[in-house]
Amino acid sequence: MPKPIILASTSDIRQQLLRNAGVIFDAVPARIDEAAIKQSMLAEQATPRDIADALAEFKARKIATKHPGAVVIGCDQVLDLNGTVLSKAPSPDVAKQQLQALSGQKHQLLSAVVVYEDAKPVWRHMNVVQMHMRTLSDDYIDQYLTRNWDSVRNCVGAYKLEEEGARLFSRVQGDYFSVLGLPLLDLLSYLTLKGMLDS
Repeated sequence: MPKPIILASTSDIRQQLLRNAGVIFDAVPARIDEAAIKQSMLAEQATPRDIADALAEFKARKIATKHPGAVVIGCDQVLDLNGTVLSKAPSPDVAKQQLQALSGQKHQLLSAVVVYEDAKPVWRHMNVVQMHMRTLSDDYIDQYLTRNWDSVRNCVGAYKLEEEGARLFSRVQGDYFSVLGLPLLDLLSYLTLKGMLDS
């Protein structure tokens, strides 16, 4: 009998991606202090890649210790703008500043996933997507945030590529699912290979 699968997240889009792919799972929030972990790692000059991986692992580990018989999936996403890590904007004003900084620039989205089984890490993966944002006028940024703030307030970079956020970009190089926050195809391949999903 396959072990139960738990997604250590309450992210609607990650749940939707797994559900759409026919994965049966439970979603359990991993309540970790992401900001404190990120600040501590930045103080130690950790790379954006290390931060994304560590946050995904913290989430998976926390839930795996409470559900040792399950397969636990932890995910996180970090935005890297020329070595600077951007976090979720706490207000429209901060979101505007972030979009002004991203405007006309290329940045990276690092999407990490860590899988725990029997309360031990058994697999990890990182996808990096290159995001080329077109040059945005301040007026457009204001209008965009007025229309979309409720939707993007919990999104790093203040955009959702699956919504109006697509209009912010001239080019995206990499895996679409990873932009949404989950390296879905790689994860499905691993779960299938290990017999956790039908093949």
